[in-house]
Amino acid sequence: MTTVEPRPAARHRASDPVILPVDAERWPDVAAVPRASWPVRAVSASVVGRALRRLPLRVRFADGGTLGLGGPLIEVRDPKAFFSRIGTRGLIGFGESYMAGEWDAPDLVSALTTLAAHAADLIPPRLQRLRGVWAQRQPGAQRNTPDGSRTNISRHYDLSNDLFTLFLDETLSYSSAVFRGFPADRSLLAAAQHRKIDRLLDLAEVREGTRLLEIGTGWGELALRAAARGAHVTSLTLSREQRELALQRMREAGYADRVSIELCDYREARGTYDAIVSVEMIEAVGAEFWPVYFQTLDERLAPGGRVALQAITMPHERMLVSRDTYTWIQKYVFPGGLIPSTTAIEQAVRDHTGLAVAVRDGFGAHYAETLRLWRERFTDQADEVAALGFDETFCRLWTFYLAYSEAGFRSGYLDVQQYLLTKENPAR
Repeated sequence: MTTVEPRPAARHRASDPVILPVDAERWPDVAAVPRASWPVRAVSASVVGRALRRLPLRVRFADGGTLGLGGPLIEVRDPKAFFSRIGTRGLIGFGESYMAGEWDAPDLVSALTTLAAHAADLIPPRLQRLRGVWAQRQPGAQRNTPDGSRTNISRHYDLSNDLFTLFLDETLSYSSAVFRGFPADRSLLAAAQHRKIDRLLDLAEVREGTRLLEIGTGWGELALRAAARGAHVTSLTLSREQRELALQRMREAGYADRVSIELCDYREARGTYDAIVSVEMIEAVGAEFWPVYFQTLDERLAPGGRVALQAITMPHERMLVSRDTYTWIQKYVFPGGLIPSTTAIEQAVRDHTGLAVAVRDGFGAHYAETLRLWRERFTDQADEVAALGFDETFCRLWTFYLAYSEAGFRSGYLDVQQYLLTKENPAR
């Protein structure tokens, strides 16, 4: 049994790190610590403690106690709140505790990478088998129906064009780049994004006169480069903010006559195209609608056409275990989002379309570098983020999101793929 108690702005001596005040109206579940009973906190401390003791981490608590085998440092400033949140909300509570400033890490990515590398065995097998009992279920309101998708997309991509401009490069590309080598310099990010886009356009054989459908416009860089090749582009987005800026960029580049950007769900697409490109959009589709998504690709593609798809992926077994669980990322960053596995993608293509997987190329290390550059620039632009009206809790949320994602790729828990799907031309 749990109730909720308000979290004061600070609980420590003047010499201790201050836990930040939180706007209770904007962040109700961060501002209020769940009041967990002593048994709940004790079980949480026991389970978490048992996991941490076996990891190459050093976890230091406010009372001076430590856990772990040594490695990246995690400082738990408020153990009672930390274990109460984890005991009542699991990994959502872990992320909310960071947002509240109840724990921190000097090298957040390294700490999270260690946790991600052991994600499969952090929870004891007997508790894993009871996951359906203790894990929160995804809310029905986040289903990716046509209306639900519009709401889910808007919550992330309509935050502010100015916010994304602060940490993305000048191409405004919000997906993995492809670098020539590591570590990557920030000044090379735009070129690496163009390299990624050009690889996709080459896979799809986009050239002069190609009728191209893009599912997921972003801020329009791929459409710009396709138009520069002489293609006629129809690009679909559900983000009003992105569409407005993308249209402006098309006009400024002189491609307004070659690029149509429609505020349209992929299920509402019409027409037939020589090529289709979709970059990291499938993660917003949801498992329930993967068959419809791939059927749409098949239906919109002309015989002999090609689909170039970029997708973040996770191991199939982990996807099956977590696909119905409500996660911190879904609650605060990508509502309705679900990362597929390569197995799930290829099964959907095989079972629901006449398409064939011709090429698959993974390059997760490149996404880790992309995220590092975004995270560092986001941190460097903290004052500008605040000037846009985003508070400290939001900044900690996004720092955690970018670091958490980078850790996923550095640990190998996540990967990113470029696919080529082909459609046989019966006339040949």
